[in-house]
Amino acid sequence: MPLSDAALRAAKPAEKAYRMYDTNGLYVEVTTAGSKLWRLKYRFDGKEKRLALGSYPAVSLKDARARLEEARKLLANEVDPGNVRKAQKAAKLERAANSFEVIAREWYERQSSAWVPSHGLRIIRRLERDVFPTLGALPIQDINAPKVLAAIRKIEERGAVETAHRAFQNCGQVFRYAVSTGRLDSDPSRDLRGALSPAKGSHFAATTDPVEVGRLLRLVDSYQGGYTVTAALKLAPMVFVRPGELRSARWSDVDFDAAEWRYEVPKTRTQHIVPLSTQAKAILEALRPHTGHSEYVFPGGRSPLKPMSENAVLAAMRELGIGADEMTGHGWRAVARTLLDEVLGYAPHIIEQQLAHAVRDPLGRAYNRTAHLPERKKMMQAWVDYLDKLKQGAEVIPFKAAS
Repeated sequence: MPLSDAALRAAKPAEKAYRMYDTNGLYVEVTTAGSKLWRLKYRFDGKEKRLALGSYPAVSLKDARARLEEARKLLANEVDPGNVRKAQKAAKLERAANSFEVIAREWYERQSSAWVPSHGLRIIRRLERDVFPTLGALPIQDINAPKVLAAIRKIEERGAVETAHRAFQNCGQVFRYAVSTGRLDSDPSRDLRGALSPAKGSHFAATTDPVEVGRLLRLVDSYQGGYTVTAALKLAPMVFVRPGELRSARWSDVDFDAAEWRYEVPKTRTQHIVPLSTQAKAILEALRPHTGHSEYVFPGGRSPLKPMSENAVLAAMRELGIGADEMTGHGWRAVARTLLDEVLGYAPHIIEQQLAHAVRDPLGRAYNRTAHLPERKKMMQAWVDYLDKLKQGAEVIPFKAAS
């Protein structure tokens, strides 16, 4: 006799588990704990098999019979419903394993060892609060540009424009990690550049925390790109010139004997001298065999007749996972200005002179390019030695330099 809802509701546990049969192999197993489990007994290739169909009352009698009919259709087509169930579970597990949240947490775990704890905590909290609720459960290959934009728009709508930009940057880092690990074909966020509301009052990003600077320098040292970009990436924090000045550097302006780089600052049309530290000079000497045939120290990848792209160094930083809210090519100038003053104790007018800013002497006259050059040479060497110590994780005690 077929089962009824009344009979199912009235079924009570006993000392041993027992079965209540419906039709066509469908039955409920009542456990000693009182659970009522739907099961289907069937034969396939001459073997008796069983298939779990859920538990009562979560799966009603009507639903259980519907699942029975689905199984019978498969059997009629010589398909084992048990194998179909296994395939469905495997597909579900695969989709779950490749969800945005799973991959984002994997990326976070791999990157966080290089971050100071406070920075890593901000990133994971941002993802958990603002990104995972909308994108977290989705298989990463199913996420397209409109879905990313919709998630970021929710952050913008509450007025957190800066947070929206940072969350967008983090999403891009996760997508690029997924591409690099073979779980995504391309980064969907790349098609959204310019789609976000501009952040108000934004300045060139730069961290002035010495520990964080050390972490960024270690990331820079880990870069595996071409000779030209690698050299520019490593040289940028050492010389802290404007990005356009660095990428347009000419070999004819570099004096290896004097350990100086002399050029005209395009912004002010004034002559400027950058004393080269031992480390900076070594980078240029190692690069010369590769690009010395070109006019430019950092020639473009497509033509040695032009300097490299203005985005080459920035793109390398982003590839390393250095976010737009952490550092820009221009940001190294702010780092040097702050730490040379507050940590290494150099006089502000010497720092400003080295930054190629408009600096005047006590009589109001503009300093020429050779002003304080001996002091600046000492400062530039001390600066790069200091960066090396930060890179090694050493604790550097502030002191006042002789000015």
